[in-house]
Amino acid sequence: MKIHEVTDPLFHAYGRVIRGYDLTDLLKVMAETPCPEGTTCYEPSDARLEALPIARDLSQGVFGCMPIQIGYCSGQNTRLNALEYHRSSEINIPCGTDVILLVAKRSDLDAQFRMSTEQVRAFRIPQGTMVELYATTLHYAPCGKDEQTAFRVAVILPKGTNLPLPVRPADVSGEEKLLAAVNKWLIGHPEGGCPAGTYLGLSGKNPDVTE
Repeated sequence: MKIHEVTDPLFHAYGRVIRGYDLTDLLKVMAETPCPEGTTCYEPSDARLEALPIARDLSQGVFGCMPIQIGYCSGQNTRLNALEYHRSSEINIPCGTDVILLVAKRSDLDAQFRMSTEQVRAFRIPQGTMVELYATTLHYAPCGKDEQTAFRVAVILPKGTNLPLPVRPADVSGEEKLLAAVNKWLIGHPEGGCPAGTYLGLSGKNPDVTE
Protein backbone atom coordinates (compact mmCIF):
# COMPACT_ATOMS: atom_id res chain seq x y z
CA MET A 1 0.00 0.00 0.00
CA LYS A 2 1.45 3.37 -0.97
CA ILE A 3 1.89 5.60 2.06
CA HIS A 4 1.96 9.36 1.44
CA GLU A 5 3.44 11.99 3.72
CA VAL A 6 0.97 14.29 5.46
CA THR A 7 2.83 17.19 3.81
CA ASP A 8 1.85 15.86 0.37
CA PRO A 9 -0.62 18.22 -1.36
CA LEU A 10 -2.86 15.15 -1.75
CA PHE A 11 -3.71 15.48 1.96
CA HIS A 12 -5.32 18.89 1.45
CA ALA A 13 -8.57 17.20 0.45
CA TYR A 14 -8.70 15.38 3.81
CA GLY A 15 -7.28 17.77 6.37
CA ARG A 16 -4.38 20.02 7.35
CA VAL A 17 -1.37 20.21 9.64
CA ILE A 18 -1.86 22.72 12.48
CA ARG A 19 1.21 24.50 13.81
CA GLY A 20 1.89 27.13 16.47
CA TYR A 21 0.67 25.31 19.60
CA ASP A 22 2.92 24.11 22.44
CA LEU A 23 2.22 20.38 22.76
CA THR A 24 5.00 19.62 25.28
CA ASP A 25 2.81 18.94 28.32
CA LEU A 26 0.19 17.05 26.33
CA LEU A 27 2.81 14.71 24.89
CA LYS A 28 4.23 14.06 28.37
CA VAL A 29 0.83 13.07 29.76
CA MET A 30 0.02 11.02 26.65
CA ALA A 31 3.19 8.96 27.18
CA GLU A 32 1.67 7.73 30.48
CA THR A 33 -1.69 6.61 29.04
CA PRO A 34 -2.51 2.89 28.62
CA CYS A 35 -1.39 1.15 25.44
CA PRO A 36 -2.68 -2.43 25.00
CA GLU A 37 -0.80 -5.13 23.09
CA GLY A 38 -2.38 -6.81 20.08
CA THR A 39 -5.47 -4.61 20.00
CA THR A 40 -6.58 -0.99 20.30
CA CYS A 41 -8.41 1.04 22.92
CA TYR A 42 -10.19 4.37 22.75
CA GLU A 43 -10.98 6.74 25.61
CA PRO A 44 -13.10 9.74 24.54
CA SER A 45 -12.24 11.92 27.53
CA ASP A 46 -9.25 11.94 29.87
CA ALA A 47 -9.29 14.28 32.86
CA ARG A 48 -5.51 14.77 32.97
CA LEU A 49 -5.35 15.79 29.33
CA GLU A 50 -8.35 18.08 29.65
CA ALA A 51 -6.79 19.87 32.66
CA LEU A 52 -3.83 21.05 30.57
CA PRO A 53 -3.66 24.65 29.28
CA ILE A 54 -3.63 23.30 25.71
CA ALA A 55 -7.25 22.23 26.19
CA ARG A 56 -8.31 25.85 26.60
CA ASP A 57 -6.12 26.95 23.70
CA LEU A 58 -7.55 24.36 21.31
CA SER A 59 -11.12 25.01 22.42
CA GLN A 60 -10.69 28.68 21.62
CA GLY A 61 -8.35 28.64 18.65
CA VAL A 62 -9.29 25.50 16.73
CA PHE A 63 -12.89 24.79 17.75
CA GLY A 64 -14.10 28.40 17.93
CA CYS A 65 -14.82 28.37 21.70
CA MET A 66 -16.88 25.17 21.53
CA PRO A 67 -16.61 22.76 24.51
CA ILE A 68 -14.19 19.98 23.63
CA GLN A 69 -12.96 16.65 24.95
CA ILE A 70 -9.42 15.29 24.79
CA GLY A 71 -8.99 11.54 24.83
CA TYR A 72 -6.77 9.02 23.13
CA CYS A 73 -6.60 5.99 20.87
CA SER A 74 -3.73 3.58 21.43
CA GLY A 75 -2.54 0.04 20.85
CA GLN A 76 -1.48 -1.99 17.83
CA ASN A 77 -3.20 -2.08 14.45
CA THR A 78 -2.31 -2.28 10.76
CA ARG A 79 -5.73 -2.63 9.07
CA LEU A 80 -8.58 -0.32 8.09
CA ASN A 81 -11.51 -2.43 9.48
CA ALA A 82 -14.06 0.40 9.26
CA LEU A 83 -14.55 4.08 8.49
CA GLU A 84 -16.38 6.69 10.53
CA TYR A 85 -17.19 10.38 10.31
CA HIS A 86 -18.52 13.18 12.49
CA ARG A 87 -20.39 16.46 11.99
CA SER A 88 -17.17 18.17 13.02
CA SER A 89 -13.43 18.11 12.50
CA GLU A 90 -11.26 15.78 14.57
CA ILE A 91 -7.76 16.59 15.81
CA ASN A 92 -5.13 13.82 16.01
CA ILE A 93 -1.69 14.14 17.63
CA PRO A 94 0.61 11.07 17.56
CA CYS A 95 2.78 10.65 20.67
CA GLY A 96 6.12 8.82 20.69
CA THR A 97 5.90 7.17 17.26
CA ASP A 98 4.74 8.09 13.80
CA VAL A 99 1.35 6.70 12.79
CA ILE A 100 -0.40 6.00 9.52
CA LEU A 101 -3.95 7.21 8.98
CA LEU A 102 -6.22 5.52 6.44
CA VAL A 103 -8.76 7.98 5.07
CA ALA A 104 -11.35 8.48 2.37
CA LYS A 105 -13.89 11.17 1.43
CA ARG A 106 -17.58 11.23 2.24
CA SER A 107 -18.12 12.09 -1.41
CA ASP A 108 -16.74 8.62 -2.26
CA LEU A 109 -19.86 7.05 -0.69
CA ASP A 110 -22.73 6.17 -3.00
CA ALA A 111 -26.39 6.91 -2.25
CA GLN A 112 -26.61 3.78 -0.06
CA PHE A 113 -23.49 4.80 1.94
CA ARG A 114 -21.32 2.13 0.33
CA MET A 115 -17.86 2.41 -1.15
CA SER A 116 -14.93 0.36 -2.38
CA THR A 117 -11.80 0.38 -0.23
CA GLU A 118 -9.88 1.21 -3.41
CA GLN A 119 -10.79 4.82 -2.55
CA VAL A 120 -8.82 4.68 0.72
CA ARG A 121 -5.53 6.58 0.96
CA ALA A 122 -2.74 6.26 3.56
CA PHE A 123 -0.81 9.15 5.14
CA ARG A 124 2.09 9.08 7.59
CA ILE A 125 1.74 11.50 10.50
CA PRO A 126 5.05 12.21 12.32
CA GLN A 127 4.96 11.97 16.10
CA GLY A 128 4.24 15.32 17.74
CA THR A 129 2.40 16.65 14.68
CA MET A 130 -1.11 18.02 15.12
CA VAL A 131 -3.46 17.19 12.25
CA GLU A 132 -7.03 18.25 11.61
CA LEU A 133 -9.28 15.76 9.81
CA TYR A 134 -12.19 17.57 8.19
CA ALA A 135 -15.79 16.56 8.86
CA THR A 136 -15.91 15.36 5.25
CA THR A 137 -13.08 12.88 5.90
CA LEU A 138 -13.78 9.21 6.65
CA HIS A 139 -11.29 7.75 9.12
CA TYR A 140 -10.93 5.18 11.88
CA ALA A 141 -8.24 3.84 14.23
CA PRO A 142 -4.63 4.82 13.45
CA CYS A 143 -2.12 2.22 12.28
CA GLY A 144 1.46 1.48 13.29
CA LYS A 145 4.08 0.81 10.65
CA ASP A 146 3.96 -2.92 11.44
CA GLU A 147 2.20 -5.37 13.76
CA GLN A 148 4.74 -4.77 16.55
CA THR A 149 4.53 -0.97 16.51
CA ALA A 150 2.48 0.38 19.40
CA PHE A 151 0.99 3.86 18.98
CA ARG A 152 -0.61 6.54 21.11
CA VAL A 153 -2.68 9.29 19.51
CA ALA A 154 -4.43 12.16 21.29
CA VAL A 155 -7.94 12.61 19.88
CA ILE A 156 -9.74 15.94 20.25
CA LEU A 157 -13.41 16.36 19.37
CA PRO A 158 -16.47 18.40 20.42
CA LYS A 159 -17.57 17.40 23.91
CA GLY A 160 -19.85 14.33 23.99
CA THR A 161 -18.66 12.82 20.71
CA ASN A 162 -18.42 9.01 20.64
CA LEU A 163 -20.39 8.60 23.87
CA PRO A 164 -23.28 6.10 23.93
CA LEU A 165 -26.45 7.25 22.20
CA PRO A 166 -29.11 8.43 24.67
CA VAL A 167 -31.78 7.43 22.15
CA ARG A 168 -31.83 5.80 18.73
CA PRO A 169 -33.47 7.58 15.80
CA ALA A 170 -36.99 6.39 15.04
CA ASP A 171 -36.29 6.25 11.29
CA VAL A 172 -33.26 4.15 10.30
CA SER A 173 -33.95 3.90 6.57
CA GLY A 174 -31.25 6.37 5.56
CA GLU A 175 -28.05 7.70 7.11
CA GLU A 176 -29.52 6.99 10.54
CA LYS A 177 -28.60 3.32 10.19
CA LEU A 178 -24.91 4.32 10.38
CA LEU A 179 -25.25 6.09 13.73
CA ALA A 180 -23.16 4.14 16.25
CA ALA A 181 -22.59 6.72 19.01
CA VAL A 182 -23.10 10.42 19.65
CA ASN A 183 -21.82 12.32 16.60
CA LYS A 184 -20.41 9.09 15.12
CA TRP A 185 -21.54 7.49 11.86
CA LEU A 186 -19.83 4.12 11.26
CA ILE A 187 -19.38 2.03 8.11
CA GLY A 188 -17.78 -1.35 8.65
CA HIS A 189 -15.87 -3.85 6.54
CA PRO A 190 -17.09 -7.48 6.61
CA GLU A 191 -13.64 -8.55 7.86
CA GLY A 192 -13.23 -5.66 10.29
CA GLY A 193 -14.52 -7.29 13.46
CA CYS A 194 -17.04 -4.50 14.04
CA PRO A 195 -19.74 -4.67 16.74
CA ALA A 196 -22.93 -6.56 15.90
CA GLY A 197 -25.37 -4.37 14.04
CA THR A 198 -22.71 -2.23 12.35
CA TYR A 199 -23.67 -1.24 8.81
CA LEU A 200 -21.23 -3.10 6.51
CA GLY A 201 -20.88 -0.77 3.56
CA LEU A 202 -17.20 -1.27 2.67
CA SER A 203 -16.36 -3.66 -0.16
CA GLY A 204 -13.07 -4.94 -1.51
CA LYS A 205 -9.93 -5.82 0.40
CA ASN A 206 -9.53 -4.75 4.02
CA PRO A 207 -6.45 -2.52 3.53
CA ASP A 208 -3.32 -3.35 5.53
CA VAL A 209 -0.48 -0.81 5.74
CA THR A 210 2.11 -3.60 5.82
CA GLU A 211 1.10 -4.90 2.38
